[in-house]
Amino acid sequence: MFLDTVILVLQEILEAALIISVFLALIRHFHDLKPGSFTPGHLWIPAAVLIGVSGAWIYAFYMPEITQWFDYVGLEIVNSVLQIMIIILLLCFCYMVTLERLEKSPRLNLLVAICLTLLVSLGIIREVSEIIIYAQGILSNPENYSPVLLGSLIAIGIGASSGIILYYVLINLHGLWGLRICLILLALFAGNMASQASLLLIQADWLPYTVELWDSSALLPEYSVTGQLLYALIGYEANPSLLQVCVYIGAVLLILTSPLFLLSWRYNNMQAVSNS
Repeated sequence: MFLDTVILVLQEILEAALIISVFLALIRHFHDLKPGSFTPGHLWIPAAVLIGVSGAWIYAFYMPEITQWFDYVGLEIVNSVLQIMIIILLLCFCYMVTLERLEKSPRLNLLVAICLTLLVSLGIIREVSEIIIYAQGILSNPENYSPVLLGSLIAIGIGASSGIILYYVLINLHGLWGLRICLILLALFAGNMASQASLLLIQADWLPYTVELWDSSALLPEYSVTGQLLYALIGYEANPSLLQVCVYIGAVLLILTSPLFLLSWRYNNMQAVSNS
């Protein structure tokens, strides 16, 4: 019971903690490169947590009814829609933010803050609702209180510590490389969301089954601590299907060809031209 709780809660907490860390580091690097140009503020973080946790409780409350939708695959469909919405918001962020737009329209910072709030809150709704459902089922037996509580605290501690470590690693990367690494991680996160969404739609029979490309579970199990870290950070899966790999690559390429990512590689040239 204790180990099951650690694994489940860690899996759900890690993703939210790491994506928040990447966004905070990205904003920090952007501000360092162009002070005053990108200031979405810090209120989006508590707002996202508040909306996300509240939404998770509502989602968990109605989950028995949602499960019966679409011929009893409602849970898979709704979760896949949440993940697709996260990808869309991530694309909006990467295609909306450019130096030119920020300089011409300071109100864009407000739109970016709203986008970040919605993006993170949707992720929290998806992750925390599963923890709530698990806890409600397990805690019906009083004997489970101690192992579930201890396991949850340890998992939350590991997840939060991983997020903090990642944040400080990213902000200590030199200049533009810090910005580039953050954007690459966002691209991998988008790929992870796309892969998960496609898997859920396959399970719901809304997408066709495709051949399994490889099985690396013997080398690195998904449910090990390292496997969970890689799953949350880059979408590691031990036995992905062909369709999952295709949508993963497609989502990654959409981020890597966005104006924000291209800006991180052209910024030195732009500075040289403006200085000359």
